[in-house]
Amino acid sequence: DMLRDGMHQTAVHAGAAPYRPNSLDGGCPFLAGADTGAFIEVPVELSAARKVREAPASFDDHFTQPRLFWLSMTPVEREHIIAAYTFELTKCHEQAVKERALSVLANIDPQLCEEVATGLGLPAPAPTQPLTEPAPSPALSQVGGTWPLDGRVIGIVADADSDLKGVRAVRDAVLKAGMVPLVIAPTGGTLGTGKNPVTVQRTFAATRSIEFDALLLAGTPTAAADARGARDSKAGAPAPDGADPRVLLLLTEAYRHGKAIGGWNDSSRTLLAAGIRGGAPGIAFASSPTAALKAITQGLTEHRAWDRFPTSV
Repeated sequence: DMLRDGMHQTAVHAGAAPYRPNSLDGGCPFLAGADTGAFIEVPVELSAARKVREAPASFDDHFTQPRLFWLSMTPVEREHIIAAYTFELTKCHEQAVKERALSVLANIDPQLCEEVATGLGLPAPAPTQPLTEPAPSPALSQVGGTWPLDGRVIGIVADADSDLKGVRAVRDAVLKAGMVPLVIAPTGGTLGTGKNPVTVQRTFAATRSIEFDALLLAGTPTAAADARGARDSKAGAPAPDGADPRVLLLLTEAYRHGKAIGGWNDSSRTLLAAGIRGGAPGIAFASSPTAALKAITQGLTEHRAWDRFPTSV
């Protein structure tokens, strides 16, 4: 295979023999020549020189690029970076490693180092080399930009009592928009009876928010929702219905990750049970499934509901 393999080799070769000389393919493959524009090795005389194994001077610059990235971030993105460093280093149980990591962060940005050190309960070291001052690049920041919806994964939380007609409608709308709908239910199999049951792709026991770009909560059928609303009104607006704790975990994680969450009919009750207020950025409920999907679409194009996070950096 030595004549077919190599860097960036993507061709689908024909013939039986990948070597030469051979008698199976009439001698093919032949070497390409200069007449076909092939690369030809031409002998060239070289003057006396010295071959060394050295890295360029720029190899010793380990901090200009990460500092450029940090300086290009908006305050909310910096908060996310601080939280990420703090989370990972908190799981490190070697004190020397945490201190060494902080010394690296100090050479990227003192404020970054101080915030992470505070989260670790450690003193922040001083930089060991002068800080560079590269010009920030807006292209490195996500805030303010929008991206295509193609391939986004939408989790549709439903059960046997949900508005399955609405689930089918929103599933079709998600597919039409070039995204991927995944129905999440208490158990696998299907929801509903008859000729058009809803296929379940995920169960409450085997999914987490990291699989989805957004979540939609399927409400109950309209008539049932209206009846429930009337009953609640007479009862003086009781506490939200009890919800499966696995769904509450799914929602709270998605909320903390800044993901869009929506639903229709009375599904906002489940959100309240998770302790999430309906008017928060990136949260949208509507009277129809397609309207709910449309309401969260803008949040999907922006990756996260950035306004959901207060900043102090």
